[in-house]
Order: sequence, then structure tokens, then C-alpha cells
Amino acid sequence: MRLTPFLASLTLLSTALMAQVIQQPVTTLDGRRLSPQTVERTITAAMTRERVTGLTVAIINRGEVVYLRAFGEKNATTHAPLTTGSTMYAASFTKTMFAHLAMQLVTDGVLDLDRPVVQYVPRLDTVEKWAQMTTDPRHVKITPRMLLSHTSGFSNFRFLNPGEKLLINFEPGARYAYSGEGLNLLQYVIEQITQTSFTILMRERVFQPLGMTRTSMVWDSTFAADLAMGHDTSGAMVGHSRRSSPRAAGSADTDIRDMARYMQAMLRGDRLSAAARRTMFSPQIRIRSEHQFPTLDTLTTTRDDGIALSYGIGWGLVRSPHGLGFFKEGSDDITRNHMIGFADRASGMIVMSNSGRGNRIFPGLFAVLLGDCVSPWAWNGLAPAP
Repeated sequence: MRLTPFLASLTLLSTALMAQVIQQPVTTLDGRRLSPQTVERTITAAMTRERVTGLTVAIINRGEVVYLRAFGEKNATTHAPLTTGSTMYAASFTKTMFAHLAMQLVTDGVLDLDRPVVQYVPRLDTVEKWAQMTTDPRHVKITPRMLLSHTSGFSNFRFLNPGEKLLINFEPGARYAYSGEGLNLLQYVIEQITQTSFTILMRERVFQPLGMTRTSMVWDSTFAADLAMGHDTSGAMVGHSRRSSPRAAGSADTDIRDMARYMQAMLRGDRLSAAARRTMFSPQIRIRSEHQFPTLDTLTTTRDDGIALSYGIGWGLVRSPHGLGFFKEGSDDITRNHMIGFADRASGMIVMSNSGRGNRIFPGLFAVLLGDCVSPWAWNGLAPAP
């Protein structure tokens, strides 16, 4: 039978979508061999149990993507299936990609991790967005290293402070407190140094060289053809923010294929000098806070001493039986993402969900499918895997 042009285009599309799915046997860090069917059953059972709308997953063994697949729906209203090419919100995954750019600039001599940011932009007091911080004399101590390792003294965002003021809440460098505000400050500094749009810098120095063809700091109209809508914890569709301004703290859109490429690049050290990679994966601050959020909570614990929970440059770090582990989460009310890589084993896993319930199944999935026994789930507000 001769296909009409319309049916032919559908056939080509179906073939392309199938080609995006990789389902090879998975070898976990602890040596278990999982068939693709076992991986599928594990994921679908967990999603059903916790009523997760959609989820994409990539598993890397010894540098190779051995499993790449989408599950569930990208839109619970139309019941359109999620695909491995569906554009999803990267959320705070953006921060690690920004750190990659920053370390390239360090290697090039453009940025010094330990030079106070006010030396790059001496008149911050005249910039409306950042002027408020300059009323605190401690602002002159804040460096790019502090901003990238979340030790600047800022809260996560200024709107969380009394009067929504940009405050320095503790001595810069003294302790860990997650801060998207700090990453946005460093973005501003880098734009001033390079006199280049942040969107262009990220595209030309990170996304394009790493083959991340479907990742952008701002909304791209081509994403609309296969777009994952976010869903809240009740399962109601909320939508997808089409961000027009780049934010280092988290404005990027991406898909699971690009994030798999990014994790492979991180495992190999692509476009990073050996020195830059060592710095990125070296503990800058030991973490003993009981929880990551709220960021200024002063409760401490020894619970995570066994994994030496720390922060590097753009990544959380843990010690494991399999060597160094580097991880990053990325979430809002309708997005749940998590990834972890193990440099010595060149293995890792990325999960992205368009459901506010998605992270409830992360501890079990990472334990079963990767053999990850060190992700600090309790610190991230989740129950450890059973």
C-alpha cells in the first residue's frame, strides 16, 4: 500500500521516536545485572504506586548510555505520551551547567575563583538589583568560589527574607546555605566581564560543544512541538513557564537525551582542564546541616558524616564504596529532577519528572537501578530507600 504524505510523515515520526529509546541490560554499581524488562517494571510499578504523571530516565554504564526511555504522560489533560525528546524544565540542573561555564572561564584566566566579585564590578552600589547587599561591609569578601559552593551568606532568594531584602545572613565562606540568588549574582558579574549575553555564552561554550541541541537558557519556540507540561501533587496540569530571561539559578529547558550527553561529558571531563575538573569535584565546604531547605536553618547533624557530604563547584559531593559521587537535584512544585554520577566508574543516572510527586520514587529507583546507596535523601527531605 502506498502511504499518503500525511501517513508517511507519521511513520517517519514514529520511527524517529522509537530510535530515541535505548533499552540494553543495565549493570548496577553493586554488580547486579538488570534486564530492560526489569527496569521497566520497576519504574512503572513505582509510578503507579505514587501516581506520578510522567518521567524520563537515562542510565549510563562505563560511559555508555545503556538505558534511555520516557514513561507516562506529558499532558494529563490530552493524555499525550512523554517522549525522550520532550522538552522539560531543567530547574536547578541549570546551576551545574553554569558551573561548567564558570570553570572554563577560570581556565582561560577570565575569572578568578578567589577574587572578590566587587573587584570585577566596583560600582555594584549603583546597580539597583545588587545595591542593597553593598550596605553590609561583608559584601567585599564574597568570591565566585563562595557563590558556586553556596557559602556566600545569601538565602536561596531575597523574597524569602524580611522585607524581601538582599541580606548577607552569615560570614561569607563560613558555612553552606543553598542560594540561587548567589548564582544569579555571578551570572551578572560574568556578563559584565565578558560583555556577552549569558544566553549566548551558555549556548556557545556549553550546549553546542557538548551536543546539547535541545537545551536553551530561554524559551525556544521549536520546543512547543514536544513539550512536557508540569503537574502538581494532585495530578492537575499546571503548564510550562516560557522563560524569556536567562537565570543561572534555573531557567534552562532541556530533554533527557541532552542531560544524558551532559552527564557523559561530566564523567569524561569534556571541555574542562584536568585542574578545573579536580577543583569542581573537590570539597569546598563540609555540610552538616540537617536539611538542605530551608537554607538558613541552623540545625546540624552527624547523619551524613559517613558519606562525607560536601559541596564542590556547582555539585554536591559524597563519598561511596564506588569512589566520588557528584549529584544535583532540580525541583519546583511541578518539576522533580535528580542526577548522580560516579567518576571512577564512569556511571550515572538522571531522572526528570513533570510531576510534583516524582521525587517520592527517586530513592527507590536510584537504589535499584543504579545501586546508589549514598545519595543524601534525608538531607533533601525524602525518606531513604527501604
